[in-house]
Amino acid sequence: MSRIDKAGAETDLGYRDSITKIEPYGVDHIPDVEKHGKPSSQFYVWFAAGLSFPIMILGFSAAYLGLSLTAGIIAVIVGAVVGSILMGVLSRMGVRLGVPQQIQARGPMGHVGNLPPVAYINVFAGIGWSALNIVVASRALNLMIGIPFWLAAVILAAIMLVIALYGYNMIHFVQKWMSPVLVVLFAWTTVICLINGSSTLQTNTKAAGYVGGAGSWIILGGWFLAFLIAWTPFASDYSRYLPDNRKTSVRAGWFTGLGNFVTMVWLGIVGVFLAGTSTSSDPIVALKGLMGPWFVVALLALLFSLFTQNSLNVYGGAISVQTLGLPFNRKQAVVIICVLAYAVSLWAQAGVYDKFETFLNLTSYFITPYVAVIIMDYFIGGRRDKQRIPELYDKRRILGWGFVSWLVGVLATVPFWQSTLYTGPFAAHFPSFGDLSMYVGFVVALLVFLATYRLKPLWTLRRTATEERAVRPVVGGDLG
Repeated sequence: MSRIDKAGAETDLGYRDSITKIEPYGVDHIPDVEKHGKPSSQFYVWFAAGLSFPIMILGFSAAYLGLSLTAGIIAVIVGAVVGSILMGVLSRMGVRLGVPQQIQARGPMGHVGNLPPVAYINVFAGIGWSALNIVVASRALNLMIGIPFWLAAVILAAIMLVIALYGYNMIHFVQKWMSPVLVVLFAWTTVICLINGSSTLQTNTKAAGYVGGAGSWIILGGWFLAFLIAWTPFASDYSRYLPDNRKTSVRAGWFTGLGNFVTMVWLGIVGVFLAGTSTSSDPIVALKGLMGPWFVVALLALLFSLFTQNSLNVYGGAISVQTLGLPFNRKQAVVIICVLAYAVSLWAQAGVYDKFETFLNLTSYFITPYVAVIIMDYFIGGRRDKQRIPELYDKRRILGWGFVSWLVGVLATVPFWQSTLYTGPFAAHFPSFGDLSMYVGFVVALLVFLATYRLKPLWTLRRTATEERAVRPVVGGDLG
């Protein structure tokens, strides 16, 4: 929890809003004296992060799934709405509690029970997303100036390492000032695509990924939801420094949701439109053909979006490493994530688009039940009470029923999986229902939580009298 001095007060490390100081906090609770910023900062963080080519790749998949232009656009909007609402709710929790999202999960799951999902999230969300973005941006750099992929990846990994090392304030600074740059680049890309393209995308039952009934539509909408689900374990990480009051909490939630929604819908629809005007199955090749001499603008957009996306991925991945209790501080964890992301990018550069969709599915199957448990614990289990924050750092709370809720939720998704790695029996027999895994996992985890949250934890060690006196409650702030 917070660092405590000899007088029993929370230590003031003087971080405040400095962008030149390396962030001193890791997974600690942020003391009130360090709280700063405006809720509007959440819009810039998530808006800038969403200005990225992978969202266009997802929209481009509408042609692969055999969807019409209208069906594709509606799927994009629905997926973005649901995901943005979840992100807004989780962002509010960060304002209230002042701790990272994954630390919050220790409440219902226990200190050890939280380790398996965090380990998975660390590998698939932090490292996986970072590697994906390195691949896309390195290809852009290669096309622009012809340097080898491996060298481009080294340069990009080094830049994102520096941003993530400086931490929370530097990330907010980069997101705020990169937003207008990326808006101009992506807006120009959008205009050229609209001028040179045509809205000819029609339902195609012979498309390689076509699924009858509403299946294709559910899959595409699910991919856009899954994209935001992948962010959810890190939502509170970027709002935990905001002052704890109801007005700030509510506005932070709205700004977070809006920042995610605008970029998802904007670039998702551009991707759908691009799919209807191209004869290539490679979105970058399709974009090059449509942009013509303006292709360099699109390449710059792809390149710069790496920094706004991966600063969050690396920072969140480092939080995961610390949450696991590994013997690394935040700065060391950042270096580890960057090195591993670089290594994975070298492997993933071949067949990156197929690997992207598989990765997206596997991420959502495991994270969605996790999110259900965290949200239910906050609103139903009483986690919004700041007096209970010390529980999140109590290593004697080994295993909670929330872990069971998460595990049962994950297992319940298996029959519904639609992935190149595995197709569940329900998905195989009823393909027209699309991929229902996320929705089943969320609902099952929610129901198991409701049935068990009043029970005593599965495994808790007793404290000594000395340890009992050492646990200091955290107070302050109104209910958000």
